[in-house]
Amino acid sequence: MEDLAPSDLKTILHSKRANLYYLQYCRVLVKGGRVSYVTDEGRESKYWNIPIANTTSILLGTGTSITQAAMRELAKAGVLVGFCGGGGTPLFAATEVDVEVAWLAPQSEYRPTEYLQQWVRFWFEDDLRLAAAQAFQKQRLQTISTLWADERSLRDAGFRCDLKRLQDAVARNDVAIDAAQNTNELLTLEARLTKTLFKLAVDATDYGEFTRAKRGSGTDPANRFLDHGNYLAYGLGATCCWVLGLPHGLAVLHGKTRRGGLVFDVADLIKDGVILPQAFISAVRGDEEQEFRQACIERLAQVEALDGMIDTVKRVADNLARRAASA
Repeated sequence: MEDLAPSDLKTILHSKRANLYYLQYCRVLVKGGRVSYVTDEGRESKYWNIPIANTTSILLGTGTSITQAAMRELAKAGVLVGFCGGGGTPLFAATEVDVEVAWLAPQSEYRPTEYLQQWVRFWFEDDLRLAAAQAFQKQRLQTISTLWADERSLRDAGFRCDLKRLQDAVARNDVAIDAAQNTNELLTLEARLTKTLFKLAVDATDYGEFTRAKRGSGTDPANRFLDHGNYLAYGLGATCCWVLGLPHGLAVLHGKTRRGGLVFDVADLIKDGVILPQAFISAVRGDEEQEFRQACIERLAQVEALDGMIDTVKRVADNLARRAASA
């Protein structure tokens, strides 16, 4: 097979790539010039090609291994690789990207500097960093409102949300976000809204009793699916930051005790809008993890989640850099 230049493998923009993989109990290697994962079924080994030029990130879960040759090809295509446990947790190794999963970014000295320069122009100013956090949270509200209220696919899947309660919660939080004086107040608002969303989702699906458990400790399907799905959102968040050349430590809301806070900030833009309702839908209908994961991936692609993340981060960086320059 004729060698391809790294630039050829990066023809498809990350924001337009369709694939996000979680793999377990398999080997990732290069076969016939292509990156594949191999599963053993009895005496047979089955090979499945991974279209790396159309992939954003890969999570390697329980029972996986990967070869040096496969890592080389994935890096050439700009694919982020993460090592994690079953369902995306717990953390097995620590790198500069610390978000409960060890993200290994493709090595490249040629990431764009434009957005990093805009980011650091405002990031060291407390009031502007707060403004960025507020912008992220308001976009989160808009995404939730749009996806929960107007999506026929959710209703067809049995997710019938009380739109009046949702709109009231969104309106209250929108006003409170503008009035927040610091990030602690924003984090409190975020936690309260999330509890409200859990209640709305429970009622929308007739789920019954639900209490959000700490990561990895939940035994009911909704908790397990929430943990699992959130790591798919983190994968897109990490991809967004890497594409724009932003270090994960330059968070605007999370990150006081962990270096990967910006990934959490960016993932929150779509996590509640997409992952949360799907977790309860899948739990009620008895989906297996693979079915839930596939539903999340399809939904994230359908709503162009990574596109929205990138556009939001670029807009916030540009607006706040302008305010910093005019101050």
